[in-house]
Amino acid sequence: MAYEDLRSLLRALEREGDLKRIKVEVDPHLEVGEIVDRVNKAGGPALLFENVRGASMPLAMNVFGTDRRLLKALGLKSYSEISDKIGGLLKPELPHGFIGVREAFGKLGSMIHVPPKKVKDAPVHEVVLQGDDVDLDLLPALFTWPEDGGSFFNLGLTHTKDPETGVRNLGLYRLQRHDRRTIGMHWQIHKDSANHYQVAARRGEKLPVAIAFGCPPAVTYASTAPLPGDIDEYLFAGFVQGKRIEMVDCKTVPLQVPAQAEVVIEGWLEPGEMLPEGPFGDHTGFYTPQEPFPALKIDCITMRKRPLIQSIVVGRPPTEDGPLGRATERFFLPLLKIIVPDIVDYHLPEAGGFHNCAIVSIDKRYPKHAQKVMSAIWGAHMMSLTKLIIVVDKDCDVHDLHEVAWRAFGNTDYARDLTVVEGPVDHLDHASYQQFWGGKAGIDATAKWPEEGYTRGWPNMVESDPDTAALVDRRWKEYGL
Repeated sequence: MAYEDLRSLLRALEREGDLKRIKVEVDPHLEVGEIVDRVNKAGGPALLFENVRGASMPLAMNVFGTDRRLLKALGLKSYSEISDKIGGLLKPELPHGFIGVREAFGKLGSMIHVPPKKVKDAPVHEVVLQGDDVDLDLLPALFTWPEDGGSFFNLGLTHTKDPETGVRNLGLYRLQRHDRRTIGMHWQIHKDSANHYQVAARRGEKLPVAIAFGCPPAVTYASTAPLPGDIDEYLFAGFVQGKRIEMVDCKTVPLQVPAQAEVVIEGWLEPGEMLPEGPFGDHTGFYTPQEPFPALKIDCITMRKRPLIQSIVVGRPPTEDGPLGRATERFFLPLLKIIVPDIVDYHLPEAGGFHNCAIVSIDKRYPKHAQKVMSAIWGAHMMSLTKLIIVVDKDCDVHDLHEVAWRAFGNTDYARDLTVVEGPVDHLDHASYQQFWGGKAGIDATAKWPEEGYTRGWPNMVESDPDTAALVDRRWKEYGL
């Protein structure tokens, strides 16, 4: 099973020699970011900075920086364990369409009994700060890149709920510390919490917000998962963890947070109160510009005794985003197949930020099948933001980028096999000529059929003679190679 809190995971990593304590004082202004980025790109250990200048608590970084550590945190041997479990539970009847995804999660919840569990007392309420004692400077915030607009909390899990339906949302958004009691909420236009804020503003109401730091690993992962708005992230977290997540009522807002979190900040958003947020060196590898975003006033901070904070460094790939993105890619394959059953496998390359490019293999059954799959993907929830879709035949390993490139470069007549459309793009996309929408492309890199207008006779791929290959296998040691 997954680790039920952050500190137990860190103890396990330290016993295995996969966590390094940094005891000397480090500066959260640029220095911590430079250290973490170097260690992450070298495949190094998790880091615990025990003496962060200006802050009163340690800072855990690079905790999910390798696939091994993320799998360990979630209690898995491979990412396929979760996808296989989801796929097995959805059989024999596979519901179709977007409604089917919601029904599927409902079925998962009823079968394995993992809805969150409410408790009265929690470690995160061991210390409660209110009034003049509230001070965000107690928490280590990072100024990571030279042109950042300030210091940010990059792994605070934001809790809101729809003012009309009461459906809660757990999301991961960057948080700029404006002053000791104010945080900027970077809610991108496509995110559920942004919609909750708009609904509250339309009703002339304040929106309660709670932000949790240092949460159980399954909860932290669930906050990054691209779930439909009416699917409870805590149900999914319980499914991943294999055990119900314990939740506790907040002290000053009508929300619940993980009982095992390290720190929680609580506040209310007033309609229309905005502050300039950014620039920020984002996971795209480029700076996102300064824009006005809601400003959250903090009324209360609760925490464990001797708490610690977990954060993350984002920037040019590869970063700690990599393992989190790969987990999502594998976990959600069975659910994507519900919406697009034509898919054999898919891959979201880290270099594409996991949404700029999707490589999809299909068992081609009719003319222009690849184009049908492209359209279906662009209509599948957050996959709608995908800018480039490359469709290959089922015998292509979508995770082998060399093979994918060979197919895409060699199998494509761009006058016929390139599909260009316009549609929504990610809020952070800097390449679109206007914000929020732009051009997208689909490449049909499958073998072409006469029914698609290809009449020359598609050539066979070059492959070894099987008997000769077997002979060479047997004699390999004789060759002295």
